[in-house]
Amino acid sequence: MVRTVANKLGFDIVRTSSPVATFHSPHYLRHNARRLEHLASLRVDVAGRSVLEVGAGIGDHSHYYLDRGCSLTITEARSDNLRALRRRYPANSVQFLDLDRPTAVDGAPFDVVHCYGLLYHLGNPNQALEFLSRNTTALLFLETCVSFGDEDELYPVDEDISNPSQAYSGVGRRPTRPWLFKRLQALFEHVYVPTTQPNHEEFPLHWNGASVDQTGLTRAVFIASRNRVENEALVGSLISTQKRHH
Repeated sequence: MVRTVANKLGFDIVRTSSPVATFHSPHYLRHNARRLEHLASLRVDVAGRSVLEVGAGIGDHSHYYLDRGCSLTITEARSDNLRALRRRYPANSVQFLDLDRPTAVDGAPFDVVHCYGLLYHLGNPNQALEFLSRNTTALLFLETCVSFGDEDELYPVDEDISNPSQAYSGVGRRPTRPWLFKRLQALFEHVYVPTTQPNHEEFPLHWNGASVDQTGLTRAVFIASRNRVENEALVGSLISTQKRHH
């Protein structure tokens, strides 16, 4: 509670490293480029819609929606990131939102929610998904680190609270794909995975092979929708093999 109030007032309890230096490292710049070009390749129309972006960091995905004429609300939990967002996007609504302790967002509900790279940094991803579902009238774009396995599980991970790209609470969770797919199905009428993965080594193409390298971060993309999406790039089942997007 104290941290939530402090951050709404513009203060952080923990001193962090520079968010710009973190998010604009060569690793992050390449990673974001691959994720956004993959999202664009799915050709899911968002032009002119209202969008809620959660866990925005310093806004390196925000321009995707602004370039498509969307009405964009940007949210973050860390005060350093919020200050960077307000400098970068002065014409947009930038609001504090900690999805481990979610509070109402001005302008809700939204047509689209964009949640890339946040869910696995949360201590209670199930609560977060329920919140996002309540605030979404059409589509949820979700990208997250996941754990290998066919079981329905969440695995806790300790994270560096001083790192502006890591868990705000210091504790994250890595769901298996089955856990995440089932939770989304309980909250949305339709759930899809792309037939392709971004052109980046953190996005596996095979999910059930013993030879798969499981030592690094492994990521997956999901799209949840209120209405059926007719799109050859998406399938409504948890496929075990995907192709590389080029």
